[in-house]
Amino acid sequence: MERKGTNYFISLITLIAALGGFLFGFDMAVVSGIIEPLKFQYGLSSAQEGLFVSCALLGCIVGVAFSGYLSDKIGRRKVLFISAVLFLISAVGFAFSEAYPILIFFRILAGMAVGVASNVSPLYISEVAPSQKRGKLVVFYQLAITVGVLAAYISNLFLQKYATANAGDGSGLMHWLFVENVWRGMFIVGVIPAAAFCLLLVIVPESPRWLVQYGKNVQALDILTKINGEETARLELASIKEMAGQKSGGYKELLRLPLRKLLTLAMVLTALSQFSGINGVIFYGPTILKSAGIVTSDALFYQVILGAANVLFTFIAISKVDTWGRRPLYIVGSLCAAFALALTGFCFMMNITGWFMLFSIILFLFFFAFSLGPLKFVISTEIFPTHIRGTALSMCIMTMWVSDWVVNLLFPMMRDGLGIATTFFIFSFFCILSFIYAKKKLFETKGKSLEEIEKEWNSDLNIEKDLSAKKMEVLEEIE
Repeated sequence: MERKGTNYFISLITLIAALGGFLFGFDMAVVSGIIEPLKFQYGLSSAQEGLFVSCALLGCIVGVAFSGYLSDKIGRRKVLFISAVLFLISAVGFAFSEAYPILIFFRILAGMAVGVASNVSPLYISEVAPSQKRGKLVVFYQLAITVGVLAAYISNLFLQKYATANAGDGSGLMHWLFVENVWRGMFIVGVIPAAAFCLLLVIVPESPRWLVQYGKNVQALDILTKINGEETARLELASIKEMAGQKSGGYKELLRLPLRKLLTLAMVLTALSQFSGINGVIFYGPTILKSAGIVTSDALFYQVILGAANVLFTFIAISKVDTWGRRPLYIVGSLCAAFALALTGFCFMMNITGWFMLFSIILFLFFFAFSLGPLKFVISTEIFPTHIRGTALSMCIMTMWVSDWVVNLLFPMMRDGLGIATTFFIFSFFCILSFIYAKKKLFETKGKSLEEIEKEWNSDLNIEKDLSAKKMEVLEEIE
């Protein structure tokens, strides 16, 4: 009975925290239905189109920059609430703004919300999850992102059909919002999950590991008991307290061994994951599908198919990440994703369009969804010690958004300049680099508690210190 209660509790708070991922996916993907009508209404060039899409990513970078440090100082839960409020304000503001610069401002604000959520939501889930379930629960955050992407696609498709069916005479706010300017209606739908996120965060507890770091052991024990049961909670609290001696932490500390090695590993894997071009496929889906021979009127429908495939394939990561492990999934997935992207590029090069083209893109989503997509979050939330985890994760997530900003800024120009086939070959090349790097550097963490992983790295640090001391002794003897 106790185990059933703890499972219910951890499932509930994971679902609520994962709403940040849902909003992340929705906010990023909803732009795919907005780009074409916005280009027509404001007469945007390819460069301006890239700027509009990528300006949200600049906001993401700003959001990540302050969220990591802030979450280490005031707690994970409070920063999640900041994210929810930013989502709410940006959705309303974008929908009702007329001037193009004001639209850019609210896109940046939405990006800040996404940046905060993308950093703190997986961080929070990793810190409340039992070690034997941590992988799948953090991957659940990735699932929420894919569900958010799919929800945006379905919402865009429904609103487009609604606007077409009611394109005749009409008046009033609803007609202006969902018919005359349907792209505004596409964005304001995000108010519903944003408001739900704000309200549900009231029942979410603070991270027990953050509480222990600040000496709030009684509160931490109460939360750990709800998560693991009383006996396991006391053992886990003792382990957390043992590793919570340091309260200092900052960017300077991340440059010291062994954290520097961990940070390099996480940042490189994250950057290479994004250079696979996944967000190019998500943001510019309709234009890619049009190039693939899918007629314009059906582009959003086929994008719904891509979104559904992305959701479905993420369940593979959820089911296998804690049994097969992080390393095997990452290595196999990155190599196969490279093949799928190369196949897509070949299809464009040989003018093979239609269903086979759609199949090659879905194949890429299949491999990305159980490897490059979710595992960067799992790895980055596991390998850093508690007192610096928020700051370290913010560096990794900032890397993700900088990489995305580069991809989305350059994608229209690469598509129009180099050609879409060459663009996909470039994405494939980065997946090959990801495979090579992961095979050489990535280590396994499945089944280990966060404190056990930290102990291993502390042990390695002590070994390196001993070796350095011996080296100094040898040098002194030589002198």
